[in-house]
Amino acid sequence: MTDEDDVTHPQWTEAPHAEPEIESFAGGEIQSFHGRVDAWLLGVYGVLAVWGVYYLIKFWGGLGPGQGR
Repeated sequence: MTDEDDVTHPQWTEAPHAEPEIESFAGGEIQSFHGRVDAWLLGVYGVLAVWGVYYLIKFWGGLGPGQGR
């Protein structure tokens, strides 16, 4: 079995029989593949959202952190 026949090979993001949808930009210099978002990146988005809500509640209004006298 070669890497090309292995369905767990990293190049496969869809079923092996499906044609991958590829979008090209800048004359083929940039290519966009449709796939999935990694779990660690979703975690980063979650942490940033929670931090944003905390910062909004903690420092809402006024002149900003360290500006009041």
